Formats: sequence, C-alpha cells, structure tokens
Amino acid sequence: MSIKIKSWQQELTEGFNTPRDLCHFLDLPPDVSQLSPTFPVRVPYEFAARMEKGNPNDPLLKQVLPTIDETYDILGFKQDPVGDMAAMTETGVIHKYQNRVLFIMTGSCAINCRYCFRRNFAYADVHLSTQKITRAIEYVANNKTISEVILSGGDPLLLNDQKLTALFQQFDKINHIKRIRIHTRIPIVLPSRITENLCHILSDNNKQVVVVVHSNHQNELNGKVKRACTQIKDQQITLLNQSVLLNGINDTSEQLVALSEKLFTIGIIPYYLHLLDRARGTAHFEVKQSEAIQLMDQIKQTLPGYLVPKLVREQAGATSKIIIA
Repeated sequence: MSIKIKSWQQELTEGFNTPRDLCHFLDLPPDVSQLSPTFPVRVPYEFAARMEKGNPNDPLLKQVLPTIDETYDILGFKQDPVGDMAAMTETGVIHKYQNRVLFIMTGSCAINCRYCFRRNFAYADVHLSTQKITRAIEYVANNKTISEVILSGGDPLLLNDQKLTALFQQFDKINHIKRIRIHTRIPIVLPSRITENLCHILSDNNKQVVVVVHSNHQNELNGKVKRACTQIKDQQITLLNQSVLLNGINDTSEQLVALSEKLFTIGIIPYYLHLLDRARGTAHFEVKQSEAIQLMDQIKQTLPGYLVPKLVREQAGATSKIIIA
C-alpha cells in the first residue's frame, strides 16, 4: 500500500492552533498554558514532534506556548520596540540602513514564537500585497544606494512559488541590487517547504542570495532540517543563523555551544545572537545584557571564532545593529 506524502501546505494547515491541542499531544495537562492568547498559537506538527512529551519545560515548547506572563504590562516593553513604523518609507518597505531595505512580504508565519518582536505589528495595514508591490519595487529601482533587499515578514517563504518567481524576476532587472537576503524560520520549523522548485527560484537569477534562518536550540535541528538546508546550500546559497537569547531556553553557555556546533554540522554559520527586542508581552523571556556578556565570554573559551555569533541588540532609530560582544 502506497503512503501518501503530504504537501507543505497540508502540513501547515494541520498544525496546532490551540494550547489545549498542543498540550494534549504532549501529554501535558491543559492548564499548563492558563491563557487564551490574543497573539494566536501556531505550531507545525513537525516542530511539535521534536518536543519531549510530558515535559512542560521543554525548550521548544516554551518558545510557542502562551503563558499568563504575556499579559503583564512591563515598563519599557513596547508595541514597536525596534522602530519599524518610523522607518517605513513606503507601505511594507522599511529603510533603516543606507544600503539595505527590508520588504514586509506577509504577516503570516509557519510558527508563532511568543517572544516575536512583531507580535503586535499591524500587518494588515503594511504588508506588501500584490497591489502594493509595484510601488515598493519602484522605490528600490529609483534609489541607487540600495544594494541589498531583505525579505521579511511574517515569513517570506510562505509566499507561493508563483509570487516568489515574479518578485525575483523584478529584482533581477535592477542592476544596483547585489544581494537578496531572506529571513526565514521555514527551513527549521517546516522543512518540507524547501522543495526543488523553491531552490530553483532562489538560484535562477544573477543576484547573490543569502538565507538567514532562525534557530534557538539544538533540539530544533533534526535530519529533515539538515536535508532542507543541504538543498539550499547545493544552490551555492549562503546560510546563516540568528538566534534570540531567551530566559530558560538557551541561556547557558552549554546550550549556546551545542547550538553553534550543531548548526555548523549542517552547513549553517552562526551569525547573530540577539538580545530580546522588548515587545509588549515578552518580558519573561529577557536575559540581562550583563549576563549575556558573561555567556559570550564563556563560549569564546570553548568555540573557535568562526562559530561564535555576534551578540547584538537593535535600537530604534540606530543606523545599524548595536554590537555588544
């Protein structure tokens, strides 16, 4: 009897959308969450299957399960902690840095991370719909200082192949664009999306393509993730990783060392370790900067320099990431 392989779209649809269903799958009591969240729950089955059943402190679970801590209004935690709205020059176009521009391609993600700095973002008003993409492309074409376009969201790899093809074809016509950078969690949380056709779309142009994935813990990286990343690397595409330093999830030197080592085994270079962007509802994830610096000192004693990510934070209005260590 043949086994029907699900498409990535089916996997996305069949994921977990309530704390109760996720807890039931993990053999946890439903009151572990104790919250009906305003920021929706979204977890692909493939990601949930990597969690340890019966463990409410699983580091992958803690990234996606809403808790009562999200409801506390903490001083200094804002709706737009990195100043995205102030830097928007066109609908869906964020131009913070001189030679780089960021496109908000969609408000959807394959997974909703509870620490997300855009969890309160007004995506319905600003993401680049089909009608608005023309003006965004014109903005880039008319500004010859822009050498790199960054696709963000939400997750840009949730766009269908047709839309991505059209977008890359438009970028191909703009001579002063040297690189297209894609910020995505998809290869980590929904590796089935990395298809042969998608890899062809990413590589079939004359621009250098960089894919920045987002993994916070070594337990996120399994064989399926490795295969997806190998498919991308086989197209001569650079793979980098950025993590967020998260309380109770990856805030020990042992966990950070293990993550860097495992990333490198599947061809990903550790790039950034971010201090938490202080979005409202995320204060319980924060690790103090002084503690983060101590962690960096510890991992430098263990890892070779090329496996040590830069510790950074983003500051609203700054012209670049602020490098801490």
